[in-house]
Amino acid sequence: MYILYEVADKIATITLNRPEVANVQNMQLLDELDAAWTRAAEDDDVAVIVVRAEGKHFSAGHDLNDRWPSPKEITLEWIYRAESRRYLEYTLRWRNTPKPSIAAVQGRIIAGGLMLCWPCDLIIASEDALFSDPVALMGIGGVEYHGHTWELGARKAKEILFTGRPVTAEEAEKTGMVNKVVPRDQLDAEARALALQIAEMPSFGLRQAKRAVNQTLDVQGFYAAVQSVFDIHQTGHGNALSVSGYPILVKLDEMKEKIK
Repeated sequence: MYILYEVADKIATITLNRPEVANVQNMQLLDELDAAWTRAAEDDDVAVIVVRAEGKHFSAGHDLNDRWPSPKEITLEWIYRAESRRYLEYTLRWRNTPKPSIAAVQGRIIAGGLMLCWPCDLIIASEDALFSDPVALMGIGGVEYHGHTWELGARKAKEILFTGRPVTAEEAEKTGMVNKVVPRDQLDAEARALALQIAEMPSFGLRQAKRAVNQTLDVQGFYAAVQSVFDIHQTGHGNALSVSGYPILVKLDEMKEKIK
């Protein structure tokens, strides 16, 4: 099992549990994670959901050794079908879960790692947290769930996509992407304290407050933009497929090896 699940004091804690590989996400992990979100959403004894990770890093993104067939078998249709379900559908479902959610993140949060914390309503980050999306190296304009512009603002989003450089926890807090930055050894305690505070609020009021904010973002174009940019993302895959053997995947995998 790559996901741990626990309920106490009306808080469901969902833990990524692949610390030996910086919590990279294979398909099984994502399926288990989605099942945990669904379990928490349907449990009347759960008022707040906390997503956290074991180990040094929250998540170094997708497990490139797991998600792809052999280079000769990759087609754009295969990629589109797989990513529609496990990336776009899952993240939107987590984002719209009617219960408040908190991500507690530390270390590196790379590419697909952003897709695990951005759907959460609140983010608490340790001081050493670094957020990055280097997917432009693949000739693709960012990960499948395009929260960049909404989370960082247009100019900062372009900067991190154009350069691939990480955004520090302090920078992320200034943009509003992160609610609070805390010392690493206080991360879990701070996330739990916040969850306990929220759990005391009336559940219907929390549900309606979340719906009001999410609906406002959707009226402003969030949902339509995420759907549209997902298709833009797929044109990047099409371009990368034109290069025999998808060689850039090897470079990205080598980069992830260095951060373990």
